[in-house]
Amino acid sequence: MTNLKIDTFKFNRFICSTAMVVMFLLCLSCGEKSAEIEQEEWVALFNGDNYDDWTPKFAGYELGVNHNDRFVYEDSLLSVRYAKTDTFNGNFGHLYYKQKFSHYKLRATYRFVGEQMTNGPGWAFRNNGLMLHCQEPATLGLEQDFPISLEFQLLGGDGTNERTTANLCTPGTNVVMGDSLFTPHCVNSTSKTYHGDQWVTAEALVLGDSLVQHIMDGEVVLEFKSPTIGGGGISGYNESAYQEGKPLKEGYISIQAETHPIDFKSIELLNLCGCMDETAKNYKSYYIKADNKTCIYN
Repeated sequence: MTNLKIDTFKFNRFICSTAMVVMFLLCLSCGEKSAEIEQEEWVALFNGDNYDDWTPKFAGYELGVNHNDRFVYEDSLLSVRYAKTDTFNGNFGHLYYKQKFSHYKLRATYRFVGEQMTNGPGWAFRNNGLMLHCQEPATLGLEQDFPISLEFQLLGGDGTNERTTANLCTPGTNVVMGDSLFTPHCVNSTSKTYHGDQWVTAEALVLGDSLVQHIMDGEVVLEFKSPTIGGGGISGYNESAYQEGKPLKEGYISIQAETHPIDFKSIELLNLCGCMDETAKNYKSYYIKADNKTCIYN
């Protein structure tokens, strides 16, 4: 009888120890799963070899024509360059990424270099832009100068004067700032000035048509909401694409060739739209907009 009691005690202790091990392993597994679903998956928008995922469009030229080879991929940099014999005659250019997005974070590291091309407008000195929510490239007019879009304006300092970056310009669009409709073409951010050829990192948070934030050095320097088509500021567009008052909920991303050389070391995107079914393998806790057709299951 005594032996039976001892064996029972040992058995219970074994069961208890085993349960504790199982609970520990489950907690460990849950922790790993939690870290996995929270791990941000940023995607590089140019692939390290070329810019095959991008399509150029210059005013006066057909979609796909890289006029005078102004968009260049060298030394792992995506750049805008102008030949010494190049003279500006109104043919602004844009380079469009292949995919459109609605909810995302965008992060770009850039620097201005060299001299502005001959006859470039004064305002375009050390001036470029990340064009957000762009119209479909195929809908651009042959002579269209800027896409219907929201410009995250990139500006470099002249070495002396203050000049903010991460400003907003609104080619073919209007936005709401605070509680008021904002119709002027551009508005300055509250950023500091970045002089010289230093590398600068700019970020944008884009949540469809509900909120857009421009971010520098971790601080929001400008924000707006409710972008719509309208307001002018572009020429040569196709009337069918200019649907005044239409909300801008999504669109393409492009970079400009606006007469001053620039280098991009990286352009990365964190998609905030994806599988929001927690039972799916590719669920992410940071997704904001559901796209459950992308869900992957065991």
